[in-house]
Order: sequence, then structure tokens, then C-alpha cells
Amino acid sequence: MSSTSITDPTLPLPSPALPRPARRRVPLWARSGWLVALLVALPVLAVLANAAAPLWTGSGTGAVWHHILQTNLLPYLGNSLQLGALVALMAGVTGIGCAWLVTACRFPGRRLLEAALLLPMAMPAYVCGYLYTWLLDAAGPVQSGIRDLTGLRWGQYWFPEIRSLPGAALMLAAVLYPYVYLLCRAAFLQQSSCLIEASRTLGLSLRQSFFRVALPLARPALAAGLGLVLMETLADFGTVDYFAVRTFTTGIYETWFGLGDRQAASQLAACLMGLVALLVLAEHVSRGGRRYHPTTTRQAPLQPTPLSGWKGWAAMLACALPVLVGFVIPAGGLLHLMLDRGDALDPANFLPFARNSLLLAGVTALLGVALAALLGWGVRLYPTPWSRLANRLAGLGYAVPGSVIAVGTLVPFGLLDNALDSWLRARFGVSSGLLLSGTMVALVFAYLVRFLAVGQGAVESGLARLRPSLFQAARVLGCGPGQAIARVEAPLARGALLTAAVLIFVDTMKELPATLIVRPFDLDTLAVRVHNLASDERLAEASTAALLIVAVGLVPVLVLLRAMRRG
Repeated sequence: MSSTSITDPTLPLPSPALPRPARRRVPLWARSGWLVALLVALPVLAVLANAAAPLWTGSGTGAVWHHILQTNLLPYLGNSLQLGALVALMAGVTGIGCAWLVTACRFPGRRLLEAALLLPMAMPAYVCGYLYTWLLDAAGPVQSGIRDLTGLRWGQYWFPEIRSLPGAALMLAAVLYPYVYLLCRAAFLQQSSCLIEASRTLGLSLRQSFFRVALPLARPALAAGLGLVLMETLADFGTVDYFAVRTFTTGIYETWFGLGDRQAASQLAACLMGLVALLVLAEHVSRGGRRYHPTTTRQAPLQPTPLSGWKGWAAMLACALPVLVGFVIPAGGLLHLMLDRGDALDPANFLPFARNSLLLAGVTALLGVALAALLGWGVRLYPTPWSRLANRLAGLGYAVPGSVIAVGTLVPFGLLDNALDSWLRARFGVSSGLLLSGTMVALVFAYLVRFLAVGQGAVESGLARLRPSLFQAARVLGCGPGQAIARVEAPLARGALLTAAVLIFVDTMKELPATLIVRPFDLDTLAVRVHNLASDERLAEASTAALLIVAVGLVPVLVLLRAMRRG
């Protein structure tokens, strides 16, 4: 017997169940940001874990660390802080002063100097240090000329010692001030002219308007520039090692290679990372809750004030001096040494150094651009908080010195090689040897951790200029996310990708501490060649490889100049 259900017509009909909205499927490549972030964070985590190993194993710290703690740790800390303070002071004053002069004043040679102030970016600090040591040392041309002119002998006259902590600070500041100059110049250009005009009508001079109005508004740009300068200073090895200034970077190298203690080197690297973190935190706390932005909607550009007479020539000299010290004199001296003596190797023997540098820089640039594009498009198409966090974590490697990354690369790679070798010996009776540590794979990985943030910045700035409607139109026409990127957005972002590749390429060519620690024993690059020859006081022979590095370093400077000319 079947029963029929009769629905009461007075009751409302049940509403049909709505279909659940389909979840947007995120491609696998777009979810790989966390994998990249973890790989980049691996060296830092390895350093911290190895440094803290005595705490959870109960084994206690080694004799080497006790020796460092009692004798060298305070000198490392004191020299690093003094060096950072001097470099920040000199680079900050030079960078922000030149940025204000070329932005707010009109004087002879302003247009040329506006671009020339970027040239020291192409000069590695250690190359600049080698050249000035040859130029100003007791047996150099300057002091030899003084003795010939005056008839005095060495020791009978006073001359500043170039191989000192202030000398190293001067070399670093001479090539690092463009970081401050670039950011502060952009900040001054973005400031509204009505603020300066209002301060002038209230009776302030141009100098007073700079200190009371323009400089406070440019503080975030100044802090960012000084942050980059301090990170590069603490990461430097070639200059401080050649000038015999004992810092954390030289201590890490000496502990790893001279004393052979991996754990003590990790503990020194952890101290250096803590110092970098404290510097960043100190600036953030000092800024407090203050805001630095104009409250007006008028954004007319600042009109330069003409400087006539001696003021104009003084402004020209003030902007020309950093270019002379940071690029013209070092480049001219290297060219003279190369033409006079140069490297004694014939081209066939010199070619391997250039080939190794070009190969490592090329591979790193290609992989770095690929990873930066992967991260950039991933967060562009699927902007979740987690993807943004992964993107920021992947870019933290630039804030970590190259020596720390080198130690953090060799520690996990060495453990993995030893574990694999032990397993193969136990199971098959064969040895795998070193498959990762001490190879080009480990060196390229260290480069990627160090310079991925450089590629990320270039790629993200290029993607920010693309209209989302182009991607949406491609999707409407039936393209998948990957096809829309490959056919529409990637060709439009070709310039940003090329810029990222060039920046990573040049930074890799100049990197010294990570190369010295991680490289295989039979692999020398141009940077290592320059360092080895300069360490043996063969500066004339080092000039050939140094000039090649400088020539390659000019490429991103030309890219920046082109961007400046285009506004």
C-alpha cells in the first residue's frame, strides 16, 4: 500500500537548495611561495640551530668559543659598531646632501652630476680599497711624490694611515652613498612644492627649509637608505680583511677556515644576525607613531633655486667630490695599472676565471628571475595574507650577510651529504662523497638566498604597472592563468624581468664572502682572483679582473640612469 503526501497549499514551499559556490582552484605553482620561503630561510635556521645546539644537548660550548668570548668577541662587536656608525654618518651626509642639491638647486653641471652620482654603485668596496691602498700607502705614488718634492724621508712627516678603521669606513661610504642618494632624491621629488614655498614665506631660508621641512618628511627614505648601507657594511669582507679591521665577518671566516670550528662560526654568525636585527628594530622604535607624509593635495614639483657665484661652484664641487672619490680616481687608477702591467696570465689562463664568474652569475640570474616571477605572480593572482607573508620571508636573505648565509648553507648541506654517505656505506658499501656541500650547487643556492630580494623588488615594481583588466580579458577569452601570464603579462613585464636578471647578475659577480667560504677548492672567480692577488700585494695584476667586475657593474647603473631620464 503506497502512501501519498499531500502538501498544505497554505504553507510556503521550501526554497530549493542553492549550489555551493565552487572554490577557486589555486594552481600548484601559485602555492609554492612557502616552499621558496622555507628554502631561503634554511641557512638562517641552520645557523641558529647549530649555534644553540649546546643548550639542548647539554654538551657545553667548545674551547674555541670560550677563546673567542674571552679575547675577540668585544673587539668584533666594537669594530663592527664603529665601522657601521662611521659609514652611516659619511654615506648619510653625502647622499642626502647631494640629493637635496640636485633637486632643490640649479648650479653649473647639475644635469651631468645628477646622473654621475650613481657611478660609484659600479665599484665594489674591496676594489676601491685595494686601489686607494696602492695610491696612498707609504710606497705609493702620493707619498713618493711628497718625499721627492720635500726631500723628507718616511716618518719625518705626518700622513693619514689608509689601512685603518676610518680608512675602511671611507672606502665603504664612497661606494655605498648612492643608496641614500637614490631614495632621498625620490623622496624630495615627491614632496609638494607648496610646503617649501610656505616655509619660505614664513621667513625661512632654503637651508632652514631643508632642515625643518624637507628632511623630516624624507626620514623614511633616509632610514631605508641607511639600513641598506649598514647591511652592506656589516656584510663586507674584502675591505675590512685587507685593512686588517677585525669585524664579525672576518671572525666568521677565520673561525671556519683558520680554527676549523663549525659551531663557533655559527655562534658568531648568530651574533651578527642579532646585531642586524637590533639596528633595524632601533630605527623602527625611534620613529614611534609619527607619520611622515604631506597633508596637502597639491603635488607640483619643487622648482630649483638658482645658485650664482661662489655658491654655485661650491655646490658643483660638493656633488663632484663623491664621484671623483668613489669612481673616477679608482677606475682611472685601475686602468693605469692594467695598461702598465696588468695580469701576467695569458688570455687562455685568465679565461677560466671570467668563465666561472659568468657561468655562476648567469645561472643565478636565471633561477633568481624564475623564482621572483613565481612569487610575484603568485601573490598578484592570489593575494592572501599567507602568500604575502611568504613573499616577505623569501626576501629576507638580503638582510643577512653573505658570510652568515655561507655558514648556514654548508651546515645543512654537509649534514645531508654525511647522512647519505653513511646510508650508502651501510646498505651498499659505496661512498657518495660530497654531492652538495663544496660544489657549484651549494654556491648558487647561497647566491639565490642572498640576492632573491633584489629580483623580487624589480619584478614586483614591474607587475604593479600592469592593469588587471588585461589578465581578466585573457581569462574571458578562454586562457588559463598560466596561459594568460605567458601570452599577455609576461611580454609586457619583459623590461622588469630583464632588470631583475641584470641586478642579480651584477651582485653575484661582485659577491666575495659567500664565494670564498662555499666555493669548491678548484673554482676561482674574478672576485676571488682580485682578493687573492691583492692579499699578496700584487695590486697591479689584480687590476685586470677588477676592471672587468667594474665594467659589469656599470650595467645596472645605466639601467637606473635610463629610468631616471624617463622620470
